[in-house]
Amino acid sequence: MTTTLSAPHSIESLLGKEAEDLLTYKAKVSKDLLHLPGPDFVDRVWLNSDRNPQVLRNLQTLYSTGRLANTGYLSILPVDQGIEHSAGASFAPNPIYFDPENILKLAIAAGCNAVATTLGVLGSVSRKYAHKIPFIVKINHNELLTFPNQSDQVLFASVEQAWNLGAVAVGATIYFGSENSTRQIQEISQAFKRAHDLGMVTILWCYLRNNAFKEDKDYHLAADLTGQANHLGVTIEADIIKQKLPENNNGYGAVAKATGKSYGKTNERVYTDLTTDHPIDLTRYQVLNCYCGRAGLINSGGASGKNDFAEAVRTAVINKRAGGTGLISGRKTFQRPFDEGVKLFNAIQDVYLSDAVAIA
Repeated sequence: MTTTLSAPHSIESLLGKEAEDLLTYKAKVSKDLLHLPGPDFVDRVWLNSDRNPQVLRNLQTLYSTGRLANTGYLSILPVDQGIEHSAGASFAPNPIYFDPENILKLAIAAGCNAVATTLGVLGSVSRKYAHKIPFIVKINHNELLTFPNQSDQVLFASVEQAWNLGAVAVGATIYFGSENSTRQIQEISQAFKRAHDLGMVTILWCYLRNNAFKEDKDYHLAADLTGQANHLGVTIEADIIKQKLPENNNGYGAVAKATGKSYGKTNERVYTDLTTDHPIDLTRYQVLNCYCGRAGLINSGGASGKNDFAEAVRTAVINKRAGGTGLISGRKTFQRPFDEGVKLFNAIQDVYLSDAVAIA
């Protein structure tokens, strides 16, 4: 059963007690270091890169679609949860989404820049929709049918298949920090090279996965560790980085302390000069690791719950004020009635359209 919620009328009311802090906070690291989103982002940032004209055209297509068209910001519907979380767990709350056409209808009705989902979903409706909304084909997944369950992103689709059905971009996940990360880095680096050769944009889900990251806090959400994952992602030429919103910091120190072993490399100035505990500072550190925003940072919306509108708008405000490029929101939108999903997307997009929410 889906939960029906009504969106309050203003960004401030959704932020509640955090409104003044989140809307007026001045970031520790100056925005002057960043390549910020804007209508000219592709020309200003990507024109002198090694991306070929077809990649630039498709990147501009992403930035020129939907309610956020020509702002430099992105609002994307991702639905790979049928594999990542199982179809039953994902779609039972709202069974209309077992039919993949409804995924496309939601993205269009909500004014999204693009829809990111599986080869099967997009392939089943590509002739009807490939010219109506940009396609992002997620080419690898972690499935949960193998017993015992495992954490390993494996290829489900090829870059050529994505190109043939009319996609403007491919997406992939790497579980950085996992025992399988070396193979995944090699696979996706090669796939991204092929995607660029064919003119497609590359988007990387830079997620962490290792039991050692779960200590007194969940350091899968640490700014320093997720920041380094982002840096690895842009190193293999991801054009856009997807990352979870950071909630803590000093994952390097926590893992070393808990295991009694040396772990990774960091610098004390990361924690004294570049970050504080404020969520905007933590997220700005993620942006810094995306080549100072040359590769746009989109944060994920997270699981569906009781306060989806407030949580989604809060994430959007933090992302925008930190210098990020947008939000990618799945379960919060499709696990509720269709019209409510549209309203939630519009509430997120309103943050990026609002002059009152400025770069910190």
